[in-house]
Amino acid sequence: MATIDRNRIAVALLALLALIAVGVVLKNAKGVILPLMIAWLLSYILAPLIRFMNRMRIPTPLATFLVLFLLLGICFLGGVLINARISAFAEQYPKYHARLTEIVSALTRSVKLPSDLFAGVNVGEKVGTFVVRLSGSLMGFVSNLVMVFIFLVFMLLAKPYFRYKIKRAFSPDEADRVSHIIDSISRQIGSYLILQFLISLTTGVLVWLALSLIGVDFAATWGTLAFLLNFIPTVGSIIASLLPILVAAIQFYPDYWPPVMCFICMLTIQMVMGNVVSPKVMGDRLNLSPVVILLSLLFWGWLWGVVGALLSVPIAVAITIVCENVEALHPISIMMGSGKRYQKERK
Repeated sequence: MATIDRNRIAVALLALLALIAVGVVLKNAKGVILPLMIAWLLSYILAPLIRFMNRMRIPTPLATFLVLFLLLGICFLGGVLINARISAFAEQYPKYHARLTEIVSALTRSVKLPSDLFAGVNVGEKVGTFVVRLSGSLMGFVSNLVMVFIFLVFMLLAKPYFRYKIKRAFSPDEADRVSHIIDSISRQIGSYLILQFLISLTTGVLVWLALSLIGVDFAATWGTLAFLLNFIPTVGSIIASLLPILVAAIQFYPDYWPPVMCFICMLTIQMVMGNVVSPKVMGDRLNLSPVVILLSLLFWGWLWGVVGALLSVPIAVAITIVCENVEALHPISIMMGSGKRYQKERK
């Protein structure tokens, strides 16, 4: 028994050391692994489109070129839009900073608080630093697009022939089982990513329309931010809601109705999309424990910054789906899940 216990402790320590080593490699090899991870996730979104073109008798190389050309156009337009939105906000930022200082001073005098109460809290500087860091992260992401496209080309070109290599590498029974597992993983990951993209896009459009009707400045910027941050459950929605509410409060002060309307609209959109539409459309695809979501957000955010935080949940979902379809790893998928489906089964 003592030997078995020592062996288990040794295995646990080796697993911990391996996990630390993987983290160090992922951190130091960010420039290569991050584009590879983005390309891997994009391949699940684009593969169904290429298969559709193949059914239309379009050769795989030509279909891959057309899909990548379309993706490049979307990325270019998205980059121009995001850069224009950030530049517009940066130009108007000094005005909002000065107005925020005036509002804080007026509120301090009206409630007779000490004038130096907020002296050590420079909100404007912190917001400016956040905007600069966010802009830098997005520019870094754009600079990695070349690597992403290179990886994506090879992945998409190799996908149609992967099943034939499996048939050659394994016996017929094993090949069928491996092909079934891989097809199931690919279908579930691709379905999740496509649905999440559509839900995030709908959220961004609704935020843009609502804020435009209220008259909040930079409505398109907040819609774009809501689209991006919607990939981060809970935390992303809170950040995407607080910023436009704060801008509305500064813009319309002392009128409080527009900020209140902004708050109601943002709360309604996030609650409906997050608690009604998403569970209805996604079903059990986002079967993740809140603790797993938080740890994934912290881990990938620490490794790769803002882009890592955006990819944290899709990566966690992909890991869960892989573990769910591999029998030896099935217990891991159960522990990563929310447990709601098992509660329903018990009832």
